[in-house]
Amino acid sequence: MFKALFGRPEGLLVVTFAGWIVLGTLALWLPISQGERAVSLLDCLFTSTSAVCVTGLTTVDTAGAWSRTGHTVILVLIQVGGLGIMTFAAVGARVLRIRFSFSSQAALTGALFDSDARVELRRSVGFIIAFTLIFEALGAAALWLAARFDASLADDPFDAIFHSVSAFCNAGFSVYTDNAIALRGSPLGLATIAVLIILGGLGYTVVIELLARAWKRVSGRGELPLQWSLQTRVVLWMSLLLIVAGAACLGVLGLTARETHIGERIVHASFQSISARTAGFNTLDVAALPVSSLLVLIGLMFIGGSPGSCAGGIKTTSAAVWLARLRARLLSRESVTILRRRVPQEVVRRSALVLSVATLWNLLGVLVLALSESRPDVRFEHLLFEQISAFGTVGLSCNFTPTLSPVGKLWIVLTMFVGRVGPLTLALAVLPKPRPLFQYPSERVMIG
Repeated sequence: MFKALFGRPEGLLVVTFAGWIVLGTLALWLPISQGERAVSLLDCLFTSTSAVCVTGLTTVDTAGAWSRTGHTVILVLIQVGGLGIMTFAAVGARVLRIRFSFSSQAALTGALFDSDARVELRRSVGFIIAFTLIFEALGAAALWLAARFDASLADDPFDAIFHSVSAFCNAGFSVYTDNAIALRGSPLGLATIAVLIILGGLGYTVVIELLARAWKRVSGRGELPLQWSLQTRVVLWMSLLLIVAGAACLGVLGLTARETHIGERIVHASFQSISARTAGFNTLDVAALPVSSLLVLIGLMFIGGSPGSCAGGIKTTSAAVWLARLRARLLSRESVTILRRRVPQEVVRRSALVLSVATLWNLLGVLVLALSESRPDVRFEHLLFEQISAFGTVGLSCNFTPTLSPVGKLWIVLTMFVGRVGPLTLALAVLPKPRPLFQYPSERVMIG
């Protein structure tokens, strides 16, 4: 049974994530990890899942519920989830000089890279580790420097490291009770968090290409390819479009009453547009936003970041392919094209499947939360926001997570897990792969 389970890449990915969640739960349940008040096992499971799945939703106050040991456990879980469980498996096997089987290589490549990314596995894993640690170190130094100039922030190197790792891994965890609201008066702190979120959400294949081109241009070694890869172009254009469009919509539709000046509206609208795509940091009270602005954030959370990154959601490339497919069908074209490149039908079908599974799961989730949280003070948009935030591994909440019932907490735990592992990956891991020996006769039905 063990051999059959780990022989499939999807099963390996699912079980490894689940194993880290269990270990994190037990570590957080220890008295040394908790603060003055004891935290229940269910809340430990919730926090561990949120950390491994780099979500950021919390049922307890992260600042007060956990000791420094508990914060360190959460930090480790965030780093593990952000880098990807498969990366740690690859590094461990490399150190032990263990040869990969074909299925293990497929699992690692599928977890970290696009199937067409022609990057040698071991070299890429080393680059991922180095790139992550270097930028997290630079981010921690910038955040520590920002705290030195802001008396309202604690001048603690651990806080700077924690927030840097949390931002780069798009986790949204904070050791401040009010999350990133404490950074409102620190331009350097907000800019550092925003840059780390963007870098962590681009995807390693895109970062590899960007840095490789920059190195060739600076050093003069090697010839630059005439054309950027379609993956990089789609990711960069979609990321820029979502950030700008999201910020513009939030600025027009309205923020909270605290943002009175135009400068404040631009800064916080831009930051929330960046953060909503799976990071989960908030510089304002999300519950006080108008419904129209919440719907904009829901759309950004549903799309999420890019493949091969720390981000969740259906991914920017899936959204781009689906929109290109819609345009092709409206124009009665057979081929789907993006930026003057034809997208293979296999990729088109995969994007449609991801979008369909994600939509069905979230509709089911809203129904489950509506049944488990049936209280007079619960609003529908808050249920929808909580569900999409968990699925997109974002972490934003309308102050709704701490009030969840035990059934609601368990459902959000499951949703965070599905959102991190991926609906398609989970379906492939759980469902058998049938091999039909016949086909049914075809017949048309009326549409529309």
